Amino acid sequence: MNILVTGANGQLGTELRNLAPLYADCNIVFTDVAELDITDAVAVEAAVEENAVDLIINCAAYTAVDKAETDVERARVLNAEAPALLARAVAGRGGEIIHVSTDYVFGGQACTPYTEDMPTAPCSVYGRTKLDGEKGVIAANSRHVIVRTSWLYSPYGNNFVKTMLRLGRERDRLNVVFDQVGSPTYAADLAKALLIIATAADKTYGVFHYSNEGVISWYDFTKAIHRLAGITSCDVQPILSSQYPTPAARPAYSVFSKEKIKQTYGVSVPYWEDSLRLCLQRLNAFAEGS
Repeated sequence: MNILVTGANGQLGTELRNLAPLYADCNIVFTDVAELDITDAVAVEAAVEENAVDLIINCAAYTAVDKAETDVERARVLNAEAPALLARAVAGRGGEIIHVSTDYVFGGQACTPYTEDMPTAPCSVYGRTKLDGEKGVIAANSRHVIVRTSWLYSPYGNNFVKTMLRLGRERDRLNVVFDQVGSPTYAADLAKALLIIATAADKTYGVFHYSNEGVISWYDFTKAIHRLAGITSCDVQPILSSQYPTPAARPAYSVFSKEKIKQTYGVSVPYWEDSLRLCLQRLNAFAEGS
């Protein structure tokens, strides 16, 4: 199988790259913006043909949630138009696409875990463009798997875990919102799930949810990060979202039901704290090796 990965230098793409040697039967081509402009239909079609692509895993996205409120056109092109281009190009070869989406397609008003068929209601430009991207993929290629995820982190790039580690070591006090709850996702776990889906002998197409198990607030997540990292000098205090206004509204509730992906693909979903511990161990190993 020939697989094309977009957004290969991001958190998820990097974890896919790390796992690639375990899939020797697959020819996996990793691309980021330097290798492939996913907003260029001609370039996308050429890359699909030249590499005889059977499956695209689209990890590329405009993820600057607050900046998207003013950089609307760029967010729209990357999150809404480009996924449809990718889906259409690989459909021309009878191929498939796995497209990564987000909890931001929901409004966060639920009080029980979101299932894949619950109504969407994005409350930000980022959420709306990501939802439009889902719709574009669905319209362009019937052989699609859309995987929504939430609160993604890893040892790579910029993310909440690394930011809280840095701030916890730099500051005596931190205020973190406690009225937004959800489930963190360790990118290495999600990458494993995507490759299980990619290489499944029998595909079930449609929309799926994936995050780690468990439910916490950003405040609780920060406390756990500091506890597991041995940071004791920073006083972390809970605050309301209204006390920390941001340009883009955040869903107050971002908890997924993972039953569909577990039952359909046999994917195992680790508990969030177990995965966080693994990530921190890797970060420590990186620091010791530098």
